[in-house]
Amino acid sequence: MARPSHARSRPSLEEDEDEEDPVDAMISRTGCMAQHRELQECMAARQDWRHCQPQVRAFGECMARRQRAEEPHRASGSRQAHPSPAGN
Repeated sequence: MARPSHARSRPSLEEDEDEEDPVDAMISRTGCMAQHRELQECMAARQDWRHCQPQVRAFGECMARRQRAEEPHRASGSRQAHPSPAGN
């Protein structure tokens, strides 16, 4: 079964088979690919995101968890990159 994918310009089917969709690659790195795939399948079947709210919420919650998990890394990294001046 063909998997629905993101709309983008596609020069040829042969190239498409060799390249991974950049959005899919990004989502795969988040660990939310299963939720994203379920949402895509619902959208393909129902043709209306409003009928896919459980999948929309599950994907959104997964992405939010990922973002919250990365915030401490970003905060500590930004403090190290821009230390506050001492003695001011």
